[in-house]
Amino acid sequence: MLEVETIDRILRMDGDGLPVLSLYARIDPDDRRAFPSRVDELLHEVRLLTKDPDLDRNARLSLRGDVGRIVEAVTEEHLHPRTVAFFSCSGRGLFENVELPRAVRDRHVVDATPWVRPLVAVLDEYHRCRVLVVDRRRARFWDLYQDEMVERGKLRDPDLRKSDYAYGMREYATRNKDELLAKRHYRAVAQRLAEDAGRREFDIIAVGGQEHEIPELLDQLPRNLRDRVVGTFQVHPREEDLGTIRGRAEEVVDRYEREEEERQVAETLERHAAGGLAAVGLADCLWGGATSAVGLLLVQDEVLRPGVVCDVDGWMAAAGDQCPVCGNPLRTTPDVIDELVQSVIDEGGSVEHVVAETPLREHLTAATLRFPLPPLPTD
Repeated sequence: MLEVETIDRILRMDGDGLPVLSLYARIDPDDRRAFPSRVDELLHEVRLLTKDPDLDRNARLSLRGDVGRIVEAVTEEHLHPRTVAFFSCSGRGLFENVELPRAVRDRHVVDATPWVRPLVAVLDEYHRCRVLVVDRRRARFWDLYQDEMVERGKLRDPDLRKSDYAYGMREYATRNKDELLAKRHYRAVAQRLAEDAGRREFDIIAVGGQEHEIPELLDQLPRNLRDRVVGTFQVHPREEDLGTIRGRAEEVVDRYEREEEERQVAETLERHAAGGLAAVGLADCLWGGATSAVGLLLVQDEVLRPGVVCDVDGWMAAAGDQCPVCGNPLRTTPDVIDELVQSVIDEGGSVEHVVAETPLREHLTAATLRFPLPPLPTD
């Protein structure tokens, strides 16, 4: 499972003058035997670099070792995710492969630093969701995160009886008692959720059940838990097919993710239009990243832009030869947006890769700011 600690560890991979090879390759679930051939095709251009006389000899040797290490990993390891990411700098003894729960585009990048944007995008896309299927007698809990759904227990009120158990003159009293027992059951479910939330076991909640019973539970949830309910889905409480429950819960979570992206983009663009603390467009966002001003960075998913970076003071731009801040030569990078993402993470900001169709496609990046951007330095 992809975790924040994994990305932090990869970000610390330092080639110290040698290139770092980052390679992402999809696995076709219908033809996993074709995966080695797919990786071999992606490595073709890297093999050409190992013969490039314009490249430093140590860099060529390191890349040659990277190719061999990745081929070895593909041959020897049993990989079962949708995508595998490899990060290697054999000249420094660095290698790591990461399994991703969803497909990302095949791509390789040779740069001074690991290319982690797809990892960040995948991690941003997933919230820890507590899935709850409930009725008046029982409740079942799961955690849905990335490509795993893990059961977290059950609750059942042993005293609760069906309201039609009694007839005649006892029917009214029995129904009242069932209502009281149902409320007690729902309060117990709410208490369980509150305890798990206090341990930070989940971020959001998806509730399944019958249409007329779900509101009874929601009425018993305190405000802080009700605000975490991002959607509901119809399912019979006795449904035993975990695939059905998981599929409907994933639909709720996917819808929430896209709506959250749309909201964040709209709020950021409105703030910028009103003259507030926001930046829109790659140039201003790069300057915001260089000055540690970015609080939340919004990035259009799967878009790359080449650019330049100053490794001394963090200046980033689409082009240039000399840093306008310190005068040092600039390093070229195949994806300056990835450099921006890393800078924002290093400075304690957050990053959201936007998949939904929004106006961000016109701007590529937008950001909320901690403070106004200082004037851009002159050349």
